[in-house]
Amino acid sequence: MNALLDELIWRGLVADSTNTEALSAHLDAGPITSYVGFDPTAPSLHIGHLVQLIVVRHLQAHGHHPILLVGGSTGLIGDPKQTGERVMNSTEVVAGWVDRLGEQVSRYVDFDGPNPARLVNNYDWTSEISTLEFLRDIGKHFSVNRMLDRDVVARRLETGISYTEFSYVLLQSLDYRELFRRYGCTLQTGAQDQWGNITAGIDFTRRTEAATVHGLVTPLLTKADGTKFGKTESGTVWIDPELTSPYAFHQFFLNAEDSKVVDYLKVFSPRSRDEIDDLARQLAQEPHKRAAQRALADDITDLVHGVAERESAAAAAGALFGRGELSSLNESTLSGVRQEVGGGVLESGADLPLVVDALVAAGVVPSKGAARRAITEGGAYLNNVKVTDDQARLTGDDLLHGRFAVLRRGKKTVGLVELAR
Repeated sequence: MNALLDELIWRGLVADSTNTEALSAHLDAGPITSYVGFDPTAPSLHIGHLVQLIVVRHLQAHGHHPILLVGGSTGLIGDPKQTGERVMNSTEVVAGWVDRLGEQVSRYVDFDGPNPARLVNNYDWTSEISTLEFLRDIGKHFSVNRMLDRDVVARRLETGISYTEFSYVLLQSLDYRELFRRYGCTLQTGAQDQWGNITAGIDFTRRTEAATVHGLVTPLLTKADGTKFGKTESGTVWIDPELTSPYAFHQFFLNAEDSKVVDYLKVFSPRSRDEIDDLARQLAQEPHKRAAQRALADDITDLVHGVAERESAAAAAGALFGRGELSSLNESTLSGVRQEVGGGVLESGADLPLVVDALVAAGVVPSKGAARRAITEGGAYLNNVKVTDDQARLTGDDLLHGRFAVLRRGKKTVGLVELAR
C-alpha cells in the first residue's frame, strides 16, 4: 500500500475512499494535485476543519500539490443542514469571511518549495456562468432520483428543502471538474458527511471529461458518548483566538477523555507511531499523570496558536491554582482565562470594591454571606494569597495589568473579575 495512504489509515483519517487499490497506485504514480473545500458559513474555522487541514499537510509532506478552496459561491448557498433551512448571509458578510478563512487556511501549508499549495475561490468561475448554461451544461448530468436518495435530502423532504440547498451538490461537483480542468486535480478530500457531494463530483467529472478522479473522507470525530467532538457547553471550539482563547483551546484538549485521547493524538499530533504508542502505554499504566492529554494539548496548541501562546496557556493554568506567578501572565491570556473560567465586571468609584464583592462577582461564591464565611474559614484567596479580613478592599497592587484580579475559593473554584473605571 502507498506509504501516505497507510499513514492516513493508521492515524484514523480514512472513513471511506474510492477504490483503495486504485487510489494507492495513483498516489504511488504521483505527485498528484488534491483539493479540499471550506465554505465561509462562519467567521472562523473550527477544529473539525482542522482535521482536513492536517490531511492536507500529510499530502504536502509526501510531495503532493494541495489546493485549498474557499467557497465564495457555495458559501452563499450553503450545504443542506440536517434539519431546517440554512440562514442566508449577505454577500458582504460572506465576502469578509472568505478573506478571513483564506488567511486562516494559508497558515497550515507551504506556498513555496517544490510542491507549493494553491488558494482558490470558486466564485471566480461560478460567477461567470449564466442560468441557462448552468441548467444545460451542468444540470442535465444529474439525476433528480439520485439526488433525492442522498440521506440529508431524504431527511429534509418531510419538512421541506429549498431548490437553493437542493442544488448545492451541483455547485460542488462543478468545483471538482473545474479544478481538474485548470490544475489536473485528481483527488478531493473532506469530512465523512461530504461523501455524497464528493462522489457526485467524481461522477460528473467522469461523465464530462472521461477522466478517473478519486475521493477520500475522514471520519467525524466523536466523544466517548458518541456526541460531536469539538462542541462544549459554551459552544464550538474555534481556531480563531478571538472566538476561542488559546487558554480555552489548550484546556479543551487537556480534558480529553482517556478512552479517546490516543485516537485524537493520532489525528492531531505529528508524533511518530513509537511516540504515540509510548503515550498509550503511559496512559494505561499511569492514567492519573495524564501524559497523553498534555502531549495532545501541547501539540495541537503549538500548531494552531504557536509555542509562545501554548506556554502562556500552560503557565496560566498553573498560576491560577498557586503553582506559578500570576504577575507573569500577559493581558490577553488573562482576558482569555476570564472568558473560560467565568467572572464578571466590577464597577469602581472613589474606592476600590471590597474583596467580598469581588468573590461574588467572580462567581466563586453565591453571596456576600458565603464570601464572608469563606474568608473566616480560611478558604478565600485573592491572587493566590489567603484573605483574612472580611472588610478588606482591593488595592491598586492587586490589579493585574491594572484590570484583573483572580479570586479562588478552596483549591479548585476559580474566577476572575475585571475592574471597570
